[in-house]
Order: sequence, then structure tokens, then C-alpha cells
Amino acid sequence: MRMRNKKNLIPRMERCSAVQVFDPASLRGRWAGLVPGCAQVRAEMGCGKGAFTAGMARLAPEALIVALEKVPNAMVTAMELVCAEEIKNVRFIDTDVANIPDIFAPGEVDVIYINFPDPWPRKREAKHRLTAPRFLAMYWDILPVGGRVEYKTDQAWLFDWSLEQFAALGYELREVTRDLHGAGPTGVMTNYEARFHEQGVPICRCVAVKTRAEHAPLPEPVKKTVPAEAADL
Repeated sequence: MRMRNKKNLIPRMERCSAVQVFDPASLRGRWAGLVPGCAQVRAEMGCGKGAFTAGMARLAPEALIVALEKVPNAMVTAMELVCAEEIKNVRFIDTDVANIPDIFAPGEVDVIYINFPDPWPRKREAKHRLTAPRFLAMYWDILPVGGRVEYKTDQAWLFDWSLEQFAALGYELREVTRDLHGAGPTGVMTNYEARFHEQGVPICRCVAVKTRAEHAPLPEPVKKTVPAEAADL
């Protein structure tokens, strides 16, 4: 479902322009310089309305949180939250995750967060999932050895599929759970996550760690076969 346009979207975003980066490629390799004494650069692949973004930034003031979001109607709410709380270690980018090779240099991002991404449930849509091999390869390239992807979803089938993709590319899986909050709320929650928890929906989570320099080869694309009767058309 498409999000309804926010009232006065452009003026609201302009008021928060101090935390938005308009030319992210110009900062490639230099992100840590935005926060004095920055010890880590972390990237959130789709920040939504920003509850997790703000919460993680408060929890880790020594890290720069770079929040990507391609839906301005959601991002403006996150930006307003960060500005209202005067959080200094967050920057927002209005962009698609597929653009990260142009935004971050190899090994520049220490932690990547993927929280409740669009599941793209149809088989033919699998390549769009943020845990599809092509995206996992992009994350690998911008992580240093020892860097990690922290992934959460409420979709058990997607979680199992994602675990397979992580392992196939060479990530080491740690902290795998299919009921993150089973013993009570744990860690910083997203807006969706808090709602799911109230409804009793189990949350799946894992940490995927890059433990070596090179990832496994990407799978070969599936070739479409042409029916014999159509070959001469």
C-alpha cells in the first residue's frame, strides 16, 4: 500500500535539512568525519519512521548512523524525531539500497541494520528482497572483516530463506532466534516491531558476520528457456 503524502512534506523536510545528506557520493570514504570522535559507521537499510534509528543513536553516541529511506513520507517523520530530540549522530539519505556501492567505500561500514524489509513474497520477486544474493554481496563489499549485518523480520519463511542466502555467500551466522522477545522485550525496537510484539507476533533475528575477505561466488542467474515451437518466431 502506498503511503499517503504527508501534509507540507517539502517544507517539513527543509526544516530538517541539517540531518539530510543531499550528495552522499561526495562523502564516500569520509562518513566518519561527520561526527567528532566517531568510532563506527553504521547504516540502516530502510529507516521507516525512525524509532529504531533514534533509539540506536542514543544507545551508541560514538557511532554515526546513516539511515537510508526511499520513501520521503516516512523519512520526514524520522528526521523530525531526530531533530526534536537533538540527536547529533544521525544522517538521512533519500535513496534506494541498490545505490550503496556509490555511497560507501569498501570496508567503511561496521554494522548494517535491516529491519522488517518488504518480503516480496512471489518467487519471481525474490531478487528484490534485501537479503537476496546481489544485496548481500553489496553489504559484504562495504563491511570490513569482522563487520556484521543485523537482520530482523516477522516473516518466518523469509527468515529461513534469508539464512540460506547469508550462509551460501559466506557469512557466519550468529545469535539466530525465531522468538527474539519471547522472554521479554530485547534491544531497540522499530515502530512495526513494537506493534508486532504487542500482538504476540514472534520476531526473528540473526547476526551475519563477514569473517573473510572474499565472499562465495554469486549464484548463476536462471536462464529462461524458449519453447521449441517459439524458437522460429
